[in-house]
Amino acid sequence: MSEKRVLILGAAGRDFHNYLVALRDRPECRVVAFTATQIPDIAGRKMPASMAGSRYPEGIPIEPEEKLEELIRQHKVDEVIFAYSDVPHEYVMHMASRVMAAGPSFKLMGPDETMIKAKVPLISICAVRTGCGKSQTSRRVVRILRDKKRRVVAIRHPMPYGDLAEQAVQRFATIADMAKHKCTIEECEEYEPHVEAGAVIYSGVDYARILEQAQAEADVVLWDGGNNDFSFYKPDLEIAVVDPLRAGHELSYHPGETVLRRAHVIVVNKMAQAKPADVEKILANIAKVNPKATVIKANSPVTVADPSALKGKKVIVVEDGPTLTHGGMDIGAGWVAAQDLGCTVVSPRKYAVASIKYTYEKYNQTEKVLPAMGYSQQQLDDLAATIEATVKAEKVDAILSATPIDLARLIKAPVPMVRATYELDEIGSPNLAEVLAKY
Repeated sequence: MSEKRVLILGAAGRDFHNYLVALRDRPECRVVAFTATQIPDIAGRKMPASMAGSRYPEGIPIEPEEKLEELIRQHKVDEVIFAYSDVPHEYVMHMASRVMAAGPSFKLMGPDETMIKAKVPLISICAVRTGCGKSQTSRRVVRILRDKKRRVVAIRHPMPYGDLAEQAVQRFATIADMAKHKCTIEECEEYEPHVEAGAVIYSGVDYARILEQAQAEADVVLWDGGNNDFSFYKPDLEIAVVDPLRAGHELSYHPGETVLRRAHVIVVNKMAQAKPADVEKILANIAKVNPKATVIKANSPVTVADPSALKGKKVIVVEDGPTLTHGGMDIGAGWVAAQDLGCTVVSPRKYAVASIKYTYEKYNQTEKVLPAMGYSQQQLDDLAATIEATVKAEKVDAILSATPIDLARLIKAPVPMVRATYELDEIGSPNLAEVLAKY
């Protein structure tokens, strides 16, 4: 029987995981290429031979998704596997239609085929969309478990934007570790808060090897998910975070709906910011598709390091990049804090340069605030240049930075940069401490 020729559609995350766990060692399958989307500067690389395995001595090429139909023809592809996340259901089926119009079958790989079993208790924290509040929920879970003297190690959804072989297994216990691994802003946004809290977090490409190392130093492993993907590991407890500011998305995005339907515990975040009708809509949807789940209500109040430096001032608000881009939000926590402090918020959009200008054009719902893009040094430089141009033109007094990292450590601003942070605050009972009692 001839080999099935497979093409994997990805975004430098689940695509590599699915390959390593379920496809690398299957002699009946030949993976001819990966495609790349969402993340800049990934296309044109290869999964190296050292990682791809003995059947792929030249490695596996990573091509732009725009070449989908051409790649299908060129490689005589039999099956296309869709392996990225945080996209509308309709988007998935449009991709399926493109594939099937060209001839191959279209496939989604599910949890049973791709989850790895841990040797210690494992808790997954995922979300139905990027920007729901998964990160602060993860930090809250870590604090609860550490207060119980449990050794907790977090594992983050992958973000391998550099050399894949070098990034196979990454361990972060200090800020210096992030510099060592040449982390982007997006990576630092996820790792730095864990490290600041005294926790260890792993990430990388090879999640079987990552788990082996992580569980060796842990009583409990925490899967800190991302991009509304479901866990790479088989969880003993599945927690999902939903966002009433985007009510309805929990049933209309892939694989966020999968996350919602599988969850044992669902955290309804941002209650204070949401319209009551939107909260009711989310609660009704939960009751419809997952009535057995424990529902926890919560807020994510924002704390500003130095409110006096911002109160009544003219400011630029810098927000978490992924939340504003593929997360689809037009504002974030920084905007909320700025309104509370009576700030005049200046939009940097018309002063944006290079890659930041492109980001505004691609994600045109982002108007009022500045997305903290930093997938590369060039993007970081463009971010700094955009801030400088806006400050000069608009005579801005200060910058309110609501990214999860200390942005002032990475770029030099011409005016004071004040940090805003946010943590999960559950409302009444049930709460996470009660849910985690047996761990």
